[in-house]
Amino acid sequence: MKTRNKFLTLFLLASGAVTGTALINKALKISATSKHLLDLPQSLCYSWRLGKIHYTKVGTGSPLLLVHDFHFSSSSYEWHRMIHSLKEHYTVYTIDLIGCGRSEKPNLTYTNYFYVQLLCDFIKSEIGHRTDLIVTGETSAFAIMACNNDPTLFNRIMLINPSSLQSFAQVPNKHTKLYKFILDLPVIGTLLYNIACSRNQIEKTFEEQYFFNPYSARSTYVDHYFESAHLGECPKAVYSSLICNYIKCNIANALKKIDNSIYILGGEDENNMEEIAKEYQTLNSAIEYSLIPKTKHLPQLENPEKVLETIRIFFS
Repeated sequence: MKTRNKFLTLFLLASGAVTGTALINKALKISATSKHLLDLPQSLCYSWRLGKIHYTKVGTGSPLLLVHDFHFSSSSYEWHRMIHSLKEHYTVYTIDLIGCGRSEKPNLTYTNYFYVQLLCDFIKSEIGHRTDLIVTGETSAFAIMACNNDPTLFNRIMLINPSSLQSFAQVPNKHTKLYKFILDLPVIGTLLYNIACSRNQIEKTFEEQYFFNPYSARSTYVDHYFESAHLGECPKAVYSSLICNYIKCNIANALKKIDNSIYILGGEDENNMEEIAKEYQTLNSAIEYSLIPKTKHLPQLENPEKVLETIRIFFS
């Protein structure tokens, strides 16, 4: 009888802990998304075969597609300081990649090829013309592979602070596979995700990685990214796929093959950015690059005027 009572007590304690954690997860999600900062009345929807994709379209002129960095808190908000100027010269499209921002976030394992197909399908369906493309960070690999997959869809390409070729070539190992299994657990995995993408952590990322000047990382930026990280059915799916290397892909061969005009724009204080740009040039000598002083990973938010100046020169 005593043993039975002990098991019953342990079961009740475990059930209570799981229920309590689930309630905490739900409360955090409600708190993060309560401001509805990313709601845009002009947002359009592309019904892709694997989920609904939110995007915007403004301006007149040749098409220009802006694709945000691949991060669990990223969205097309990344470009909001530049759209007003760009729309004077281009038909500007911004897209929330599936799993990010306002787009659907199905519980899937995301891969590079998944996003290559998304970019190609979006251009064919919603733009309908060969387009110029600007992408940030991890998303650079999707752009290079998509261009290699169907070069007729792409014109000129600008990569803002792309990751190193070595970083892109990483693959899942037994440790990352185990961690992904844990993250995919409905309660504990969600709690780990909520810890990793707390508002304090996102604010720290802005101050230490995204911006050269931490004092220019406005609280409204952090609020938008925090909301983006918690919207949707399963926001942690992108997180687990990213940090466990499931979206990685060796882009070296594709970079050698494509003959599109490519420009790398880096933050001067981004770690090893000049070395990374030169690494890309060794595989494709036609690539040009420049660095913006006193910026890091997101110069389009930190110094949009300089980014716009470079865009006007490269895309003229």
